[in-house]
Amino acid sequence: MTSYWCSTALLPTGVADSVLITVADGRITSVQTGAAAGDAVRLAGLVLPGLANCHSHAFHRALRGRTQTERGTFWTWREQMYAVAARLTPDTYYQLARAVYGEMLLGGITAVGEFHYLHHAPGGRRYDDANAMGAALIAAAQDVGIRITLLDTCYLAGGIDQPLNETQQRFSDGDAASWAVRVSALKGSDDVVIGAAAHSVRGVPQDQLGAVASAFPDVPLHIHLSEQVAENAACLEAYGRTPSQVLDEVGFLSGRTSAVHATHLTNVDIGLLGGSATYSCFCPTTERDLADGIGPSGALRDAGSRLTLGSDSHAVIDLFEEMRAVELDERLATQERGHWSAPELLGAATVDGHRSLGFPDAGRIEVGARADLVAVRLDSVRTAGTGGTVETAVFAASAADVTDVVSGGRHLVAEGKHSDLDVAAELATSIGAVTA
Repeated sequence: MTSYWCSTALLPTGVADSVLITVADGRITSVQTGAAAGDAVRLAGLVLPGLANCHSHAFHRALRGRTQTERGTFWTWREQMYAVAARLTPDTYYQLARAVYGEMLLGGITAVGEFHYLHHAPGGRRYDDANAMGAALIAAAQDVGIRITLLDTCYLAGGIDQPLNETQQRFSDGDAASWAVRVSALKGSDDVVIGAAAHSVRGVPQDQLGAVASAFPDVPLHIHLSEQVAENAACLEAYGRTPSQVLDEVGFLSGRTSAVHATHLTNVDIGLLGGSATYSCFCPTTERDLADGIGPSGALRDAGSRLTLGSDSHAVIDLFEEMRAVELDERLATQERGHWSAPELLGAATVDGHRSLGFPDAGRIEVGARADLVAVRLDSVRTAGTGGTVETAVFAASAADVTDVVSGGRHLVAEGKHSDLDVAAELATSIGAVTA
């Protein structure tokens, strides 16, 4: 049993002072306010629940600082992404993912949804272990101390009615039935959820989408949705319906589904996502980096779709920035303020995010919850004088202000450093191995 004393902590009832949290077997067993520290481990600043990064492509981290050169489009960015994907092996992917997940943990992220489609060797050749790449990601997360939902992704086409290109051969199992057979061999645990995903209506033909949705009916189900105007145009031309309408018709939308990006939606689309209680996973730092556009976050919320957040391509890894970007982008789109409150945005990054990844017992500092604690300093140049409120965390702090992280009861980050990893050095080494 371990105890942590927080000078201030965000509880379900609000911010409280002098909070003593007792932990056993990775769970919170007691929470006392107005308590003395005694011999407990002290956590300064404002202590929050662990954050959930609901959409990650770990290997995209190797693109940071590279795809921003010159001019270009989403599609030229994608060619650079494919070049990195073509070089990865299970060993180099493990090294890269471990460093990336280390960066996430340093920023207060205690669970990640890894949207994983890089399954096979170059040319589509199968590794002896058909899930070698997925196993590398799971091992990387476990070594770092972050929970993972491996969203094993079905990817069958290079576009609607288009063949796979050479690099995309690595992504494909041939059809949804073969994908499901491979995925069924993956095993989860208390800290590992095996989820399912379809890449998009571009990447999975309409007649295969229903099979993906029904293959594993009790796990989180994710899909890229309407990220690009071109995707919508191609879908309308091929099927006479929007991507959201196609997904609705095949039974893909539900309370366990997350629609990632959900940027270019009609009013009918918004009603379909909200009416089915599908999550909307926004990734603002990626959506602005790729010039995707600004999604209708407020309209989706009002229709019944809960917001979650992801860092996607890892142009930055900072869930605080993702939180405030939802509100700030909505201000730009509407020329009005006040669409999202700080508690609502933090809820998207914590309790709703964890729930969408299959960890419904995380994201709150309360008895019985997973013991995930994130200490945010209140004396940095960003947070000094702000009052130490929820608004401080959402609208002023950054990942650089995280000093301590307790994940599943383990104090893995102290004074801004991981207990076992030199994260910056591992990032430099692992990225160099796949970009040289």
